[in-house]
Amino acid sequence: MSFEPRSLPVDAAAHAALAAKGLDYRLIDPADHPALDGWLDADQRGFHHSRLRDVVREHERAVMGDRRLHGVFDPTIPEPVVPVATVSSWPSGLSVPGGRSVDGWAVSSVTVSPTHRRRGIARAMMEGELATAKAAGAAVAMLTATEATIYGRYGYAPAAKAATIEVDRRRAHWIGPAAPGRVHYVDPASLREAAAAISRRAVARVPGEIDRWPGTLDRMLGLVDPDSEGSRAVRALRYDDEHGQAQGFATFRVTREPNEPGWVEFDVLAAATDDAERALWRVLVEQDFVSGLRGRLRSTDEPLEWFLEDPRAVTVSEVFDHLWVRIVDPAAALGARRYGAAGELVLDIDDPLGYSAGKYTLLASADGRAVVHVPRTDGADSAPKRERARARAAGTESGGSRSASRSASRAAEPRSLKLDVRDLASIYLGGVRPSVLARAGRITASTQGAIELADRMFASTRTPHLSIWF
Repeated sequence: MSFEPRSLPVDAAAHAALAAKGLDYRLIDPADHPALDGWLDADQRGFHHSRLRDVVREHERAVMGDRRLHGVFDPTIPEPVVPVATVSSWPSGLSVPGGRSVDGWAVSSVTVSPTHRRRGIARAMMEGELATAKAAGAAVAMLTATEATIYGRYGYAPAAKAATIEVDRRRAHWIGPAAPGRVHYVDPASLREAAAAISRRAVARVPGEIDRWPGTLDRMLGLVDPDSEGSRAVRALRYDDEHGQAQGFATFRVTREPNEPGWVEFDVLAAATDDAERALWRVLVEQDFVSGLRGRLRSTDEPLEWFLEDPRAVTVSEVFDHLWVRIVDPAAALGARRYGAAGELVLDIDDPLGYSAGKYTLLASADGRAVVHVPRTDGADSAPKRERARARAAGTESGGSRSASRSASRAAEPRSLKLDVRDLASIYLGGVRPSVLARAGRITASTQGAIELADRMFASTRTPHLSIWF
């Protein structure tokens, strides 16, 4: 899904809804620096960040120049060039089970000034983004949320969690296997090119990760404002495998009071291989003159405790719903991922906004590949085609007696689930088992064994995880 994000028109429904309230909903031209700077100032204010320094402003102008920026403007306020609400979006791949990617629409920078609450601004912007995502051909939309009660009304739901991992250095005795390569300290700037290549491979390994953009890597490596105190504190590690190929990197800083042991603080550990992951964890854990290690936005299923003699040296805290997903095109989304078991499920999806409503037949084969059948609206019967697909999945396409065929047909009657589009988003990456939502009364099975089959099919070999904010 590669195209110019600003080539799509402003959503007419959102524009009309806000115009009726005296507000102007429009796209920002990144070449118009006064307009772009006003948008950036509103974004910073909305997230309670400091005013931008000139060097950071230049960086943000470059990053936002590749995105679709909307602002909501009130011509009656003292500074009408600064919007009272903001949102940004862009096309991005989302990693799904099976090492694949699905076309997604990333939504970010959602702010509404507290001076303009209760005017339907957030609803107009979020519904406008969904309409744009659909027009762009996205299968899913995704965002990271600072509040957990806002986005469900638009069909988003938590799909991947994140956590803070802490390690007590005094109890951290490494017993894990040694990696065959080597870890090196490197200058952060020298890591820039290798970090991009490593990140692409690391993202593909983990469901829930999204494509990285250049500005993300520059921030990770402290290159946005390299002379600042924070950037100069960044230390970078690179893991090279036994063949000398870079396969992982991490950045960290040590925070401490004078003459006191500090804490290793990190939020970047990108590994394209298991060896790279183990080796980087070991160097981070075995720092001297520190009390412990703290890593943020880590997976809830890290292998770290299995590397240490005392697993209680590891503490997992601050677990929260990090990645939120909204299914826009169920057929494309379901067809993109791989499945943990063969089987057939009919998913009866309710979607109050209409994007995903309907019955979809999901047929997964033994190798995890799937075919998704969407009922035709012209009344044409595609049952023979579905039966052939079922037979291929079951390995019974030819041969056998007529009675055996009838028995197989009865056995192949599809199991069915009724669920909301939010529930589909939660189970989509494998982060939530359908049986958990069934116990909560959110998913109902109309046929016996449907929940158990759904648990097996939607299982992921790796826990979904998103390691950045966006």
